[in-house]
Amino acid sequence: MTNWFTRRQLINHGSNALLGLATFSAISLLSKIGAADPSEDPTITTLKQRIPILMRQALVPGISLAIINNGQLYWNATFGVKNYKSKQPIDNNSIFAAASLTKPLFAYSVLKLCEQGQLNLNTPLTEYTAKPYIKDPRIKQITARMVLSHTTGFPNWSGNRPVWIQRTPGTKFSYSGEGYIYLQKVVEEITNQSLDNYIKNNFLDPWGMTSSSLIWEPQYEISATFGHDRFGNPKTMSKPTKAISAGSLRTTATDYAQFLMAMMNPGTPDSSNLTQESLDEMLRPQIKITPSLDWGLGWGIEHSANQDYFWHWGDVGSFKSFTVSNKKQKNGIVILTNSENGLKICSEIVGLSLGGQHPAFRFSMIRY
Repeated sequence: MTNWFTRRQLINHGSNALLGLATFSAISLLSKIGAADPSEDPTITTLKQRIPILMRQALVPGISLAIINNGQLYWNATFGVKNYKSKQPIDNNSIFAAASLTKPLFAYSVLKLCEQGQLNLNTPLTEYTAKPYIKDPRIKQITARMVLSHTTGFPNWSGNRPVWIQRTPGTKFSYSGEGYIYLQKVVEEITNQSLDNYIKNNFLDPWGMTSSSLIWEPQYEISATFGHDRFGNPKTMSKPTKAISAGSLRTTATDYAQFLMAMMNPGTPDSSNLTQESLDEMLRPQIKITPSLDWGLGWGIEHSANQDYFWHWGDVGSFKSFTVSNKKQKNGIVILTNSENGLKICSEIVGLSLGGQHPAFRFSMIRY
């Protein structure tokens, strides 16, 4: 646990908020994770030293992270406080709003339905519903594959207006939370249960993610962290009563690491873990975004120095998060922050932990 810092220190360090990004290339030359004992790993030592500095520079009140090595939890740590005003320290049980880190988990659950023969990635979703989602006849073209690869043609969010299709389905990458909401309705109709129950019973509980939920749980009144704006002011806590496949997950870093380990350790069709075939399909590039970035099914795919990584970010304003993993090496990291500035410090932390450059941080939708 780090020593906390004053609001004056936060403001004084504000001009250096991007230092973590500026020093990334030098820091990434350090050794990768991998010592038998994390306490003897020089990279872990450096992380312990650098993270409090990065937090002060970027005005980030709190952070929780977990690192995976060889498919197993290697190291986890927390820094800072749940609420700037109360100064209550973050611990391993502290709950964060994971925002869009929900999407890969939901995508995983969809692939499991495909394994079980209840859903086909390439079948129009209208064949699974009693009535069309919208009147536009192009809705009959949209498949689960299009939703999970963000090629439905839906906008990201429609606000208070009815959702609409803004481009021909299946032709272009266009990040869409609305697509996930549509597929959620299909999944709930197929399973005949709410999404939060389906995810909890089939994945969260079997994996031991006992602190996680897609809806607000009573115990979160004690364990939840507060989000903070870019000046360090606590924000009103959001308490979702209905699951949202695009972003309602509440979780801890160590819980989310269990999901990442499931991504690295295949199972059988009758287990909670996807088979190797399904995992390969999930991480197979579906559509190209830039020369170094593709999108798979639920995950972004980045190509860096002959290595492929699967990644995602989360952004719900006052909570920001990032996760990236290497399937081949079976290592990865998840970073949860309770700050609008949280993504400013993630690049250096990822570079320290996994090494190398990560083009995901240049993705056009990431807001620093």
